[in-house]
Amino acid sequence: MTVDRTMYRVKRHLLGRPLTTEHISDEKLDNRTALGVLASDCISSSAYGSEEILRVLVPVIGVAAFTLIMPVTGAILLVLLLLTLCYSDVVTIYTRAGGSYVVARENFGPNIAQIAAVALLVDYIVTVAVQVSAGTNALISLAHLAGNGWTGLDHLQLPVSVAVIVLLAYGNLRGLREAGRMFALPAYLFMTAIGLVLVVAVVRGLTGGLPHADLQADGVVPSGTPGDGWLYGASLFIVLRSFANGGSSLTGLEAISNGISAFREPQGRNARHTLIAMSCVLAVLVLGVSTLAHYTHAVPYTDGTPTVIAQEARLAFGPGTLGTIGLVFVQLSTALVLYTGANTPFTGFPFLASFVAEDRFLPRLLTRRGHRLAFSNGIIALTVVSLALLLATGASVDRLVALYAIGVFTAFTMAGAGLTVHHLRRRESLRRVKIVVNALAAVVSAAVVVIFLVTKFTEGAWLVAVIFPIGVWALVRINSEYRHEAAALEQLPAGADRPRVHRHQVFVLVETLDLATLKALRYAHELHPDKVRAVHFAIDEAYARHLCEVWASTSATSVALELVACPDRRLRHAMRELAVRTTEDAETSLTVLVPRRMYANALGKLLHRGTGEKMARALSQLPHVAVTIMPFDASRALRMLRSGHKPQAD
Repeated sequence: MTVDRTMYRVKRHLLGRPLTTEHISDEKLDNRTALGVLASDCISSSAYGSEEILRVLVPVIGVAAFTLIMPVTGAILLVLLLLTLCYSDVVTIYTRAGGSYVVARENFGPNIAQIAAVALLVDYIVTVAVQVSAGTNALISLAHLAGNGWTGLDHLQLPVSVAVIVLLAYGNLRGLREAGRMFALPAYLFMTAIGLVLVVAVVRGLTGGLPHADLQADGVVPSGTPGDGWLYGASLFIVLRSFANGGSSLTGLEAISNGISAFREPQGRNARHTLIAMSCVLAVLVLGVSTLAHYTHAVPYTDGTPTVIAQEARLAFGPGTLGTIGLVFVQLSTALVLYTGANTPFTGFPFLASFVAEDRFLPRLLTRRGHRLAFSNGIIALTVVSLALLLATGASVDRLVALYAIGVFTAFTMAGAGLTVHHLRRRESLRRVKIVVNALAAVVSAAVVVIFLVTKFTEGAWLVAVIFPIGVWALVRINSEYRHEAAALEQLPAGADRPRVHRHQVFVLVETLDLATLKALRYAHELHPDKVRAVHFAIDEAYARHLCEVWASTSATSVALELVACPDRRLRHAMRELAVRTTEDAETSLTVLVPRRMYANALGKLLHRGTGEKMARALSQLPHVAVTIMPFDASRALRMLRSGHKPQAD
């Protein structure tokens, strides 16, 4: 059809030429490239992890927060060590992409594995929103500091973030590959930028030239006093809450296990080496940013900008020309790696959704590759939900973090618990050590989930607590529906393909006498039934009489026209009753042919409404009745007539 061809041309123009299956890339990544490609989501979280710790501590205990940040960061690094050991085990044993979902499925069964599936899907959705929002914060912070306090971009936080997500979605629909080597560059730029900040800060600190931030500046988070924070038994709650916030630094740690298929052989060993390198880099960055905050007293701002890491860069480099150049480099590198980290879910989410759909816990349409071999339906679903989340939270990193780490640490819990069960079932070297490490990782991760739920419940964590059980129930319900449908359709009695009736009639529904009707009548004869009947339901008696006169005067068909009274204008009801009467002897099968005139242009579609699908639904549940819609290209017939050719009933 013309409209279909036009839409295809638009699609080809927007997305590029279609790719065939053999174009699926088999390129594998070396460890250095894989570190840059797969670690961007993980290492970029160091840009806001320490800030989230201070955002909890500063309003309660003021300047004392810059001392307490160090033990909290130390606790987070211990969790990082446990999770690194756990996921080193994951990538060694399970070399198929899927991470904690595959671990849980293999050790707990498919139903329990849906907890991990929901956790990872939520993680991917929130990752897009958090990373993009933090990346936009980095750009706005640059305007704040390099522009001497200019705040003209603050109102662009949400629209810029929305635009970036749309751009990422478009790029991935075009077949943008996360494994493309260009995605390794932002991660290494960010490492270089933060490393430069830390080196300059150390040099200036040793020479006594490292300044402090202004805790009284306009817009900073209000500072409490140390005494207030420890009253009324609040100390443990505050520390746990800051620890939970800082746990966002560990998000993205599972990215290598989810993308293990991108590694060269031996995949398990290469993935393990890359994971350890990524964890070491993350540890240095998190510790470095927290330590620098400890010495400079860089404090979060209420509206999120300028960020702590931007303030540290400004304090380290100073206000001069070289300082401004350094600040620009740091902030652009930070924004770039955060945006690149936001691209990771656009590959991970569709792949995971396709795995879960293959197990029949999500709709099967998520397994289909699109125009450019990407899982387009998964990309579109991720885009829509992440945009909704972004709009609901106003692109606030602080509000999103409450939703972020719960999903991540639930996945960590499932991975650790699954590996514990795996090693309990086997006799192998270092078995007891592996059981202890993985069990401890599972317990600690579960504890972080509980801490988040308790300390951040009123700030949005309640939403995740509601979504998780509903999500797991929905996935299990989808699987149950698929299994019941398959069980019903796979009943194959002997001789089921033989006819059970002795007579066959074909009805052709007649709206008017035209080429579409004649095409249906010709097809009816080609079925060689016992009887062909042309049926018109008389809703308008005057029109019905006129149609009978035209029908009787034509030589185009030898089938007589039958009129069926339909005074109440309930066409589908009347057709159903006629079909029931025709097949009530259980010896007659009925085929109903519904001519459908197809129009390519919008005006034709507007002027002519089709009833074929509604008719098919009305008759679909009747035994011995089949409905076939007979399409006829009315636009083609019109073009032939205008060009001087006689249209045919083809």
